[in-house]
Amino acid sequence: MENKAMANTENRQPKVTVHSKTKTSRLKKPKKNIELKKLFLPLIAGIVMALLWEFQVFHRILSLETYQLPIPSTIMEALIENYSLLFSYAGYTMTEAVLGMIVGSSLGFIIALVATAWPRWGKGGLMLIASLNAVPIVALAPIMNLWFGSGMGSIIAIVTIMTMAAMAINAHKGMWMVNPLALDLMHSYAANKNQVFRYLRITNSLPFVFTALKINTTASMIGAIVGEFFFSSQGLGYLLSNSIKVAKMPLGWACIIVAAIAGVIFYLIVERMEKTFLKWHTSQRA
Repeated sequence: MENKAMANTENRQPKVTVHSKTKTSRLKKPKKNIELKKLFLPLIAGIVMALLWEFQVFHRILSLETYQLPIPSTIMEALIENYSLLFSYAGYTMTEAVLGMIVGSSLGFIIALVATAWPRWGKGGLMLIASLNAVPIVALAPIMNLWFGSGMGSIIAIVTIMTMAAMAINAHKGMWMVNPLALDLMHSYAANKNQVFRYLRITNSLPFVFTALKINTTASMIGAIVGEFFFSSQGLGYLLSNSIKVAKMPLGWACIIVAAIAGVIFYLIVERMEKTFLKWHTSQRA
């Protein structure tokens, strides 16, 4: 009887493993289909938009001429003809945006730490940062130019001011939105204030920090390009402004396309960093 029972269990084991493999393979297929659909639909929409634009459908709807809204083929010609100039200026603008975002995000995170450690003083500091963020770039540009000169420094200062508020507010929120049970657990282990900050509050704020960084990727590009409109001799904003002044609209639209590509790459880099550093978070487990 014992030998028969052992034989029955041995015969059943392969069937279970085969069933689990087929089950996992079935679960993987829908994820691939969903990812393909996510790429397929925007691609089709982009192609349709480009074709409507190329055949001047938008021109007829909006009563525009081709010198007002160049068609994609002329924009691509301008992009190819000025390839080296566009990408050298894109590198200059990206340098301003990245440096400004690093400085602004770092200052914003420090302000969030201070605001969490000393709540009475911190709330006033956050309000001050939010009010600075409300100041338009048109007003900031002349002041920053007066303080830091007409070079890269003034544009970095503009981007710094534009990116501080998002980081300060998001990081502060992440440091305060701590699970009370986690706080009780830290206190039960006799953790001091510094240990609670290091192992609980700062760790809890990291998803909020990366959300702020993703917001700041677009804000930094906007700040750098608009700042170059006023006081700069290089960069995509400077080239775009000059192209509009001399009615070289295809070159101006080429600047816009290169700036959009640079902004998307910048965003994807930050998103990849988020997936790398936040593998432990629930948002990255799906």
